[in-house]
Amino acid sequence: MKKEITLDGKNYILIGTAHISKESIEEVSEVIRDIRPDAVCVELCASRYESIRNADHWKSMDIVKVVREGKAPMLMMNLILSAFQKKMGDKLGVKPGAEMVKAIQIAEETGSEIVLADRDITITFKRAWGNLSFWEKIKLFGQIFASIFEAPDISEEEVESLKEGDMLTEAIDMMAKELPGIKTVLIDERDRFQADKILEAKGETIVAVVGAGHIPGIVQHMEKPGDISELEIIPPPGKTGKVLKWGIPLGILAVIAYGFFGMNTDVSLEMLKRWVLANGILSALGAMLAGGHILTVLVAFIAAPITSLNPTIAAGWVSGLTEAWIRKPTVEDFENLSTDITSIRGFRKNEITRILLVVVLSNVGSSVGTFIGIPLITSLL
Repeated sequence: MKKEITLDGKNYILIGTAHISKESIEEVSEVIRDIRPDAVCVELCASRYESIRNADHWKSMDIVKVVREGKAPMLMMNLILSAFQKKMGDKLGVKPGAEMVKAIQIAEETGSEIVLADRDITITFKRAWGNLSFWEKIKLFGQIFASIFEAPDISEEEVESLKEGDMLTEAIDMMAKELPGIKTVLIDERDRFQADKILEAKGETIVAVVGAGHIPGIVQHMEKPGDISELEIIPPPGKTGKVLKWGIPLGILAVIAYGFFGMNTDVSLEMLKRWVLANGILSALGAMLAGGHILTVLVAFIAAPITSLNPTIAAGWVSGLTEAWIRKPTVEDFENLSTDITSIRGFRKNEITRILLVVVLSNVGSSVGTFIGIPLITSLL
């Protein structure tokens, strides 16, 4: 899929690709060699570009730092999406993103400037995450996590048909109906961002290699450009989120305090017991499902009832750091990461992903326990 437009005396050739397509690799190589453009724009940000240039980038990851900075859910989501793409690529004998690698390689050979046109993936994920409600986050994790169980059954013909736009548009539209915030951030905002970066590229002839689904939006925004500065800002939590973040713990503490001072001690102790069990059991269950060490499971049980009343810390952080302390990732874990992420067994076996699973599932368990615990203790009033 190729689109050519001319704006302000500059010629732009947009190549729409499928990220696991042999034909896309061939088309990218042929177009860049034939045209020898002044610049080649690729749908990559600096961190993804570095990961392509440095195949061993995983080995420098500090998993403890990831957990401490609260980045485990983002990294987990990235790994799961990468796993699904890798499984499809393995089936077709193509590495995901191989057409971007080829574009960079041919651009270097022809002396074309390489332009990283995509927004930083961390900002994209954080903006998408911030647009979702709690239950939408649970739903999203369920959908993408379930993809690990699926054995993608897709032919080369079906991959190529993705570049025609119909199937891709339909998939995006379906996603937009269920999680509109995701579609806005992952597709619409990145269309605007990439359009701006392509327009900024120097020279008279520019080739842009982007996913086929982005072509219509990019062309639209190139013809009517606008300010994109707000697209690199991570919006702060809304007022409702802040109120709930602090209001729920304060409300629960107030209910328990009222039980002590306004009712009898037995009722208050029953409230505490229900709160501890609701949070502790479900958080510990999450750590157990993740394959956490028995001590990690115990820590999750103890930490959840406390951390659920403290908005500045999460149960998963405590249990994840415990797991990292007990079972430190080995060199083998880093070397096998790209393979292990393609199966549930691999996710639980590899210590890096097991730590991430412990963080995420412990947090989910604690959050669900909080929603269950509230009616359990208020019913005693």
